[in-house]
Amino acid sequence: MKIGIIGATGYTGLELFRLLGQHPRRPEITVVTSRKEEGLALTSVFPALSGLANYDQLCYEAPDKKNLAGRADLFFLATPHGTAMELAPALLESGARVIDLSADFRLRESEVFGQWYQPHAAPELLAEAVYGLPELYAPEIKAARLVANPGCYPTSVILALAPFLKNGFMADDAPPIIADSCSGTSGAGRGATAGTSFCEVHDSFKAYKVVGHRHTPEIEQELSRLKGQSLTIAFTPHLLPLNRGILSTIYAVPSKGVQIDDLRDIYLKFYGSAPFVRVRPSGYEPQTSDVRGSNFCDLSLFYDQRAGLVKIVSAIDNLCRGASGQAVANMNLMSGWPEAEGLGLAPVRP
Repeated sequence: MKIGIIGATGYTGLELFRLLGQHPRRPEITVVTSRKEEGLALTSVFPALSGLANYDQLCYEAPDKKNLAGRADLFFLATPHGTAMELAPALLESGARVIDLSADFRLRESEVFGQWYQPHAAPELLAEAVYGLPELYAPEIKAARLVANPGCYPTSVILALAPFLKNGFMADDAPPIIADSCSGTSGAGRGATAGTSFCEVHDSFKAYKVVGHRHTPEIEQELSRLKGQSLTIAFTPHLLPLNRGILSTIYAVPSKGVQIDDLRDIYLKFYGSAPFVRVRPSGYEPQTSDVRGSNFCDLSLFYDQRAGLVKIVSAIDNLCRGASGQAVANMNLMSGWPEAEGLGLAPVRP
């Protein structure tokens, strides 16, 4: 299979190179693009990739959609929001399949997208795009031309809540679910900014975009589908002084009579065939170091009887499970390969 990576100078592009370079099917990367690095050798920008796959032979090109058609069977779009919607129509028309790692095709309604991002340039594709969370949509992903790779925060929250909502464990009159999510600084991208510089982040911890983070409608969209009715979430992201990783703690009011052991059994059954969701033993407290560099999502369930709350803790690696690893899993499904192929990487510790 021939692969194109559009926007291949960010952390998600680098993570794609890391994963694809050791994939057993040996997909051939035939085109990599970057406006900023046009003309430079891939391994001059990322020396760590030297000697892997065919990376020493690759040079960056400008992302000209006229010159991309026919160059690859599948394109990963690791571009800023607003770019994929301009490129995807031509790529799909050429017969290629597309996995978009930006937010451009995650929301199903163009009006909602416009409220949170910008007017959509290809609204006709929103109904076709499949939300790329394999645990929920594997059959649809297998048949898809266009997959919208989920956001990192939404991945951690949706996987944590899917069995809870799907099985009707949320009280009908419950207040909004609360999700406090904490991410390493690589989630902000590779570009240099004052807010993510070492001196600003090191030995500090903060909430940001406390109201109105753009991942909110994506989370609500998928949780509402699981519950079967409109649902509101109070989502607050935080910045951790880490390179990579997300830890989400989610609070929900359960229906009367829900027992934590029964709930845990439902989770084990729901994710029984999922290769990358690990429902941890009772009392286990997940941490980001348990999933670093891997495609796993670790989940633990707690019942705070005094407060009347179910607490769900979710840990993922934001660059792998929250972005490029999930994109490779989607590539596998779209290609008729096992979902886990090329992703059986043990977490990196310490």
